[in-house]
Amino acid sequence: MGHGDNLVVGLTGGMGCGKSTAAALFAEFGYHRLDADQVVREVLLRETDVIAAVRERFGAGVLDVSGEVDRARLGEIVFADDAGLAWLENLLHPRLLAHWREEWAAVRNERFIVEVPLLFEKQLENWFDFTICVTTDSALQLRRLEQRGVPHGIARQRLAKQLSLARKCELADFVLLNDGNLQFLREQVSELAQRLPLIQPA
Repeated sequence: MGHGDNLVVGLTGGMGCGKSTAAALFAEFGYHRLDADQVVREVLLRETDVIAAVRERFGAGVLDVSGEVDRARLGEIVFADDAGLAWLENLLHPRLLAHWREEWAAVRNERFIVEVPLLFEKQLENWFDFTICVTTDSALQLRRLEQRGVPHGIARQRLAKQLSLARKCELADFVLLNDGNLQFLREQVSELAQRLPLIQPA
């Protein structure tokens, strides 16, 4: 996908692998950091047409007392309803891309790092010039999720719904290993952040 004179890099990885940490490091090296979940949460789910569509699909119980989408309740519903989840993603993804296109079109000669948890699951690779996967070993991944308060069983259940980390690493243009050593991750990001603008996208 053409982004004018901008470099737009998609960043993904498994839950608990350190995507946000890696994105923050890219920001230290001059990249504008964008977060798919944040845009969905703070922009898209507050749009009146999205609220109306969500209410029509899932019922008034998915809205809070102020008439906005109750994200926790919506998450519970779609996590147990694959068809509902697919419907929600089909509603939100075109709006998400349109939102980002506006951001990308507003500037020139800028570099963006964009966090997208389900980048490969939803075949969104063509949104980006390059893709990066952050990986770690499975035991460390589960431990990080438990430290966030996600029970072991739920963590495993959620991970099972995502592509395997090995498969994501195969699909990505570049892989970052986050073994818990921040300096090691920073060194990898530093090298890649400087190399990417010099590489011609395929």
